[in-house]
Amino acid sequence: MTEPQHAHEPSAWPQRRITHRRLTVGWQHATRPADLREHHNRYGPLPSARQQSPQDLADAIAAAQLTGRGGAGFPTATKMRAVAQRRGPAVVVANGVESEPASRKDQALLAQAPHLVLDGALVAARAVGASVVHICLDQARNRQADVMLRAISERQRVGQDEVAMLVHGLPSRYVASEETSLISWLNGGEARPTAVPPRPFERGVGGRPTLVDNVETLAHVALIARYGPDWFGQVGHAGTPGTMLITVGGAVGYPGVYEIEAGSRLGDVLTLCDGYGEDGAVLVGGYFGTWHATRDVSRLPLSAPGMRDAGASPGAGVIFALSAGRCGLTETSRILGFLARQSARQCGPCMFGLPAVAEDFAQLARGRRCGDVLDRLHRRLGAIAGRGACRHPDGAVRMAASALAAFASDASAHAVGRPCAWAAAGCR
Repeated sequence: MTEPQHAHEPSAWPQRRITHRRLTVGWQHATRPADLREHHNRYGPLPSARQQSPQDLADAIAAAQLTGRGGAGFPTATKMRAVAQRRGPAVVVANGVESEPASRKDQALLAQAPHLVLDGALVAARAVGASVVHICLDQARNRQADVMLRAISERQRVGQDEVAMLVHGLPSRYVASEETSLISWLNGGEARPTAVPPRPFERGVGGRPTLVDNVETLAHVALIARYGPDWFGQVGHAGTPGTMLITVGGAVGYPGVYEIEAGSRLGDVLTLCDGYGEDGAVLVGGYFGTWHATRDVSRLPLSAPGMRDAGASPGAGVIFALSAGRCGLTETSRILGFLARQSARQCGPCMFGLPAVAEDFAQLARGRRCGDVLDRLHRRLGAIAGRGACRHPDGAVRMAASALAAFASDASAHAVGRPCAWAAAGCR
């Protein structure tokens, strides 16, 4: 997949303007992370703990209808209240690992507005009664950790250290960003998903009730604390207020990270990025997402409810457009190979099922099958679904099954050794 550029913006907008700068205000000409003074100039002051009670904060987040921006889309206020209602001091975990290879939005946010994320973590700590915030990042992104540590030090120098903020580097693995993986790592274990219950809000870091939120979610929390739920709902579409960061890549003229009104139509987003085409295909939601013919989903809103009937979800806000010159089966085979290598290796579906599916898909993509590869794939996908120790195998087989449906005619041709519809382009 083409690696997108951060916060790229085309010189001419389409007639239907769907972008809206809130998180990304001031990013256009920034060459470095905003320091504390620049941060306050961009976003305004954060109300103090005396000005907003924990209940007021939770009520504001609930009224704003903010949902998680990390992929699951769970109501943020519900998570906060579940933690706040538990006994004992709580913990907040800011998830900035972003192990989804097709996503760059969290990296862009942390690189441009680290203090906004820290503000959101502070607000969340106030709302749930936490005295410590753990900021989890990919350990391979050294500069990212340096940015966050400098921002924390800057706040400490001016006395804005209401809660302890600690930065952690986690292993660079796909499963490391799952919330129970974060808890396991912070508790001294491996960064792998663990069985639930207990869930983090019940017993998380150090056995304490723990709120785990994506860094973009926390940035929205910081803005809602400043401006309120009515302001938050001034943009967005029915049932999906506010804005969201998305990463657009693949066959588009302007790949990158964009801030759009939540619920914008997928086709409008592709037009914005100079990539809309009825004959193409699109992967929605990233490596755990689903493939679709562009014409089938172009008018759907980028929201979980809006895409549900199509069997899709925006996930962590990833859109990858596939051009008519590339083979969807080959691209899927590459992704499945990655997911098989990146599995948690804690159960049979991950250790044996995913490698077998990846090998079947590789045979199908090459058109060099061994036996009835399509029948074997369908049987294996059905046997794996719902049987894993974590969500990793389910996400992989969902993406694989969607490819077989979206590229059905090509799959049939490949399965009998005939070239696919993209043969003229070399089926690369």
